[in-house]
Amino acid sequence: MKRTYAYWVGASLIITSLVAAPSCTKSTDDDSELVGNWKRSDDFEGNARSEAVSFVIGDNAYVGTGSTNTERFKDLWEYNVTRRYWVQKADLPGAARSSAVAFAIGSKGYVGTGYDGVQRLSDFWEYDPSGDTWTQKAGFGGSARTDASAFTIDGNGYVACGYDGNWLKDLWEYTPGAGSADPGTWTKKASVGGSKRSAAMSFTFGGKAYICAGVNNGEVQQDLWQYDPVADTWAEKTKIYNYSDDSYDDDWGTIARHNAVVFTIGNYVYLATGENGSINSTTWRYDPVNDSWVEKTGFEQTGRTGAVAFTISNRGFVLTGRSGTLMMDNMYEFLPDEEQVDND
Repeated sequence: MKRTYAYWVGASLIITSLVAAPSCTKSTDDDSELVGNWKRSDDFEGNARSEAVSFVIGDNAYVGTGSTNTERFKDLWEYNVTRRYWVQKADLPGAARSSAVAFAIGSKGYVGTGYDGVQRLSDFWEYDPSGDTWTQKAGFGGSARTDASAFTIDGNGYVACGYDGNWLKDLWEYTPGAGSADPGTWTKKASVGGSKRSAAMSFTFGGKAYICAGVNNGEVQQDLWQYDPVADTWAEKTKIYNYSDDSYDDDWGTIARHNAVVFTIGNYVYLATGENGSINSTTWRYDPVNDSWVEKTGFEQTGRTGAVAFTISNRGFVLTGRSGTLMMDNMYEFLPDEEQVDND
């Protein structure tokens, strides 16, 4: 998420639960038989970039930080989906950075960690849109890092995994303070299941959080883990490749990746963009209730990695990112139940 990133060690109780795989057969890889349409939306009005962050407060989305090949940013932009325009807001007071994390809790947004071009960072900042102001909060409880993953559940923020010179799998919970002067607290929680990883994708659904794929020592991870914040435990879901002898996962070879985006529309989660040896433009829909994947129409424009995504009013958007040295500022909305229309 850009990412939220997503571009996220200690002894922990890990409960592993392999979920019975669904007995369905997936659709073909031929885009002409896939459903979903990527429609051009309102271009991001800041500089083209990759490795930015995004969060949503109410009916507005916020995108900021990130980098090009030569510079990093600390700006913040607000997008109003109804009025369809971007407005620049107050800059992040801390260092310009890329590969940071962000999440929203209630009416506030939070941004922290990342890389400033010299060192990895551990500072954390709260954004209040009502006054367009930033307040520094308690520094991240773990090591300074880049390419972590973040999510929010029940009024608490979480940061997991990433890279601090070593790949990581730890999880930290942030509890906001009682007032603007209270810096809040960080508490270490159960480490993510499976291998260490960075640039993994994270999302929440039904009061649970999920960490998907990512990269560890140059190897893309092919697993999906669900976090229960009440029990503070992780459970493995169905592996995201052709793992079984059944037919349901025969075509799942393009799901696993890193530096991708995820967003939620209705009861489904969508995974798009990113890379796995090369840019990956396939789009996949995940059903958390049935723990199953279905391929949708692939991302129709320039393939990219290091993009960000957000959902507003049950509408999913993907924007920015890079392809090689090309940085992008365009934005696309995904319409999951529409037939593909070229160049719309």
